[in-house]
Amino acid sequence: MKRQSGFTLMELVVTATVLMILASVVVPLARNGLKRQHELELRRDLREMRMAIDDYRRQAETQKIKAPPVEANFCPESLQLLVEGVPATGSLSRKVRFLRRIPIDPFTGKAEWGLRSTTDEANSTSWGGGHVYDVYSLSNGIGMNGVPYREW
Repeated sequence: MKRQSGFTLMELVVTATVLMILASVVVPLARNGLKRQHELELRRDLREMRMAIDDYRRQAETQKIKAPPVEANFCPESLQLLVEGVPATGSLSRKVRFLRRIPIDPFTGKAEWGLRSTTDEANSTSWGGGHVYDVYSLSNGIGMNGVPYREW
C-alpha cells in the first residue's frame, strides 16, 4: 500500500485559524500605527507653521523685515505671505521667506488650516479676519490622546 502525501482537512483548518488570529492582531496595530504617523506629521506641521509665524514676528519687531502695522501685533497677513516672502529692510530685491510651502494637513488632505488672529478667542474656531496669530487643523477627528485635532 502506497502512502499518499499531502495535508489533511484538520491541518488546513488549524493553519487557517492560526492565520486569522494573527491577522486580527496585526490589522489594529497597523491601523494605530498609521494614525500615530499622521498625528506626528500634524504636530510637526503645526510646529513648523507656528515657528514661522513667531520668526516673522521676531524679525518684524527687530525691523529686519518690512513690518506690518502695529495694531497687527507684528503678525503676518496670511500663511501665503510666509511662503512668498517679505522684503528685507534696506534691500529692495532680497526677500525673507519663512516657509517653503504651506503644509498639507494629514487628516484632511488639503493645505487649508484654521486661522486665529490676535482679536480671536484662544479656542476660537472661526476666523475673525486680520492677521494670523495661530493655526489649527480643520479635521473633526479626535487624537489618540482624546483631544480633538482642532485643539492641538
